[in-house]
Amino acid sequence: MRIVVALGGNALLRRGESPESAIQLEHVAEAAPDLAKAAAEHQLVLVHGNGPQVGMLALESAADENLTSPYPFSDLVAETQGVIGYWLQQGLSNAGLTTPVVTLVTQTVVDAGDPAFGDPTKFVGTVYDEQRARELASDNGWTVRRDGAGWRRVVASPLPQRIIEIEVARTLLDAGTTVELAGGGGVPVVEGPHGLAGVEAVVDKDYVAALVAARLDADLLVLLTDVDGVMADFGTPAQRLLREVRADELEALTFPAGSMGPKVSAACGFVQQTGKQAAIGALAAAGDVIAGAVGTQIRRT
Repeated sequence: MRIVVALGGNALLRRGESPESAIQLEHVAEAAPDLAKAAAEHQLVLVHGNGPQVGMLALESAADENLTSPYPFSDLVAETQGVIGYWLQQGLSNAGLTTPVVTLVTQTVVDAGDPAFGDPTKFVGTVYDEQRARELASDNGWTVRRDGAGWRRVVASPLPQRIIEIEVARTLLDAGTTVELAGGGGVPVVEGPHGLAGVEAVVDKDYVAALVAARLDADLLVLLTDVDGVMADFGTPAQRLLREVRADELEALTFPAGSMGPKVSAACGFVQQTGKQAAIGALAAAGDVIAGAVGTQIRRT
């Protein structure tokens, strides 16, 4: 099969953890055996998130007194593609994968008129208490919002329109290479009279993964995160994991816009568009999620 697997940035750096590279490498190592097995048995595309990582880089850039202005988010997304891609390449190799793995620095075209630019919803960076978040917002010109029990910075997250490097990825897949594509949702770019230009945004990696899966004619889309799957009645005594569900049933439910909402929307959109299957589950159980044994398995009928 051809499988697109999206790894959440929060799965590599879990809530409350220090953003040390060693901690994230441990999480990569935990998931690598399952991913390496999938890559050995199938054509595999890996898409990863970068919310915690790109937020950390943005904070460092804003605090650098040698810069007249912080690096734009488009540049920082490209940086995260390199470092997280390197971690995953090394992790898969160390887990026994003997076939080639490559990370593509990938550009994702977005619409300059997307209303998301006026309504930031994508969480990036560290979780703060409300007072500290508001202080940082005042000092740095951020927009912040509540994220669960804490507060985080939010940035624009326009919908992906096109993946510039998609045909390069197809060629590599056909040649037996595992491809890491559109990391962090891809470097957000707009098309103008002088070509492509980066913009201040972070594209949601789940929507990008669904677009990649559809364009590459994938048989399965898997969205891996730090929870066991999609919960109905989340946060109530009636909370329960949805194991097998139709896309139309799932779309009728409501989920938070900054977390599970995009995953559900992206997965259901892929299933409805292609008739193929999607799954949402925990990174730590990647192999079983891919096999359909755990997580939320989403079908069209």
